[in-house]
Amino acid sequence: MNERTEPFSMPASFNLLWLQSAGCGGCTMSLLCSGTRELTAALEAVGVRILWHPSLSEESGEEATRILERCAGGELSVDALCVEGALLRGPRGTGRFHRHAGSGIAMTEWVKQLAGVARYTLAVGSCAAWGGVAAAGENVTDACGLQYEGDQPGGLLGANWKSRGGLPVINIAGCPCHPDWITETLTALALGAFGQQDLDTLNRPRFFADHLVHHGCTRNEYYEFKASAHKPSDLGCLMENMGCKGTQAHADCNIRLWNGNGSCARGGAPCISCTEPGFEEPGHPFHETPKLAGIPIGLPTDMPKAWFVALAALSKSATPKRVRDNAVADHQVLVPPVKKTGLK
Repeated sequence: MNERTEPFSMPASFNLLWLQSAGCGGCTMSLLCSGTRELTAALEAVGVRILWHPSLSEESGEEATRILERCAGGELSVDALCVEGALLRGPRGTGRFHRHAGSGIAMTEWVKQLAGVARYTLAVGSCAAWGGVAAAGENVTDACGLQYEGDQPGGLLGANWKSRGGLPVINIAGCPCHPDWITETLTALALGAFGQQDLDTLNRPRFFADHLVHHGCTRNEYYEFKASAHKPSDLGCLMENMGCKGTQAHADCNIRLWNGNGSCARGGAPCISCTEPGFEEPGHPFHETPKLAGIPIGLPTDMPKAWFVALAALSKSATPKRVRDNAVADHQVLVPPVKKTGLK
């Protein structure tokens, strides 16, 4: 995040309200794995107070509805409205495919009301950000994100909508999103250390979206030599044959590890670019790399195709036997040789 000259101020209370719309609840499950410190204590340490969360709070039924009513009416202030899951606008714009239990009111209406009074609104996960899995296929429910429909601005709230705090919807994209992306965004907002300059062009927090999943990948030596895996258990690079989009996906998954020690690529699964709009419908199986004339279609975002082809040919011709053999094995077959290098 950018440096600021003004000092941070600890708020007396930064009220968080969380709604779950059309989704699997995976982002909440991810949030519960936020490090070794107890979640609510970590949030309370920076002034964040959970007014209500459908999975974490005791209130349900009429009690929960009353909290929403008090927030919408201004009786309870809402500093951060977090919405998890896509917004279902159907049928025919009524939103009645998803009504909030107990109130009978469409979830889309609750979100519009509460976003109107909240200081900041956050889309937690790619479903809430872009529509995600819920919007795939024929999208009979007319699912969308809070302020995006796929990669097009709009969504439920509209392209030009801004919160009372002056920011558009903050898109904490991912399927699911990393727990730290949620807690660090909330922390920065609570401390007054987050502004428009901290969002990328798709309104994702830059502290994770300014990285690529490729950064820090343990398979980078194989990528450099274009020594590729051919099956999930192979150690080689997953880009050429296995559908990995780590060179194109904006996230810090291999720098900020999941549960302290893992990532998709480290577990043998290709990056499916789940922080990007439209990831749910790549047009090909997730574990396969589409090619044209033998060249992968999805190349690094900022590398000209001709350069990639030339460098790939050179890299493959210079691949050490150790790297080439290890790339198609499920364990290290050849180890780096021990030899004098002339270095002191």
